Amino acid sequence: MEQLLAHTGASKLSRDQLVTILPPEATDTFKPIAHADLIGNVLEALSYRHINVVRDEYAVTDDGMKLFGVLDLESSFEGCRFSLGIRNANDKSMRLALTVGYRVFVCDNMAFHGDFTPVLAKHSKHFNLQDALAIGIDRMQRNFEPMRKQVESWRNFQLSDAAAKLVIYRAFIEDGLEAPKHLSREVHRLYFDPQFPEFQPRTLWSLSNAFTSAFKDLDPVPQFKATAKLGGFLASMN
Repeated sequence: MEQLLAHTGASKLSRDQLVTILPPEATDTFKPIAHADLIGNVLEALSYRHINVVRDEYAVTDDGMKLFGVLDLESSFEGCRFSLGIRNANDKSMRLALTVGYRVFVCDNMAFHGDFTPVLAKHSKHFNLQDALAIGIDRMQRNFEPMRKQVESWRNFQLSDAAAKLVIYRAFIEDGLEAPKHLSREVHRLYFDPQFPEFQPRTLWSLSNAFTSAFKDLDPVPQFKATAKLGGFLASMN
């Protein structure tokens, strides 16, 4: 199976290895969250709701400040497995946030339903991680059915060749996506010469998987960012 790639600027770590990354000291106004503590609390919150995790992977920037992770859940639908995307930063560059996603069985592509949604509280002195995660995970569960319907809609959304090329053009040439422009050729190749029979139909679903397949060539953090923007971008093309 493909996994999060780890290159310059980020390292792929196991759940156990997250323990070795210590957060900076807390201040009167900022309360860092140790990545290992965050994931432990996420797993506890999921377990409390009888949601089992079957696979998880994490990418941490070289300075240890930013964490991105994907936790694949036991629940599945129509050739996909529900996932939870999570990000955290202990350098005040972004807020703790969650998003619902899915893993495509046939190609192991990772995709998100939308961008990361910050939990309600900041990393303040009175921040309660358990309460914040409860809110975030409940919100995630409410997005399961809309995400399933989105995938079904994309599978039925036929594209002409001209329409598919226009989407790729808008994504890269018109900067509709936060992704390197050189990936446009790879998305084009994967869409018009698909690697899997499931993506032979000329649909928005096939095009979505061409994008997420191409994103596998990116470093972990850019991959997460591009993937998180893709769902909203393609939805705007409907």
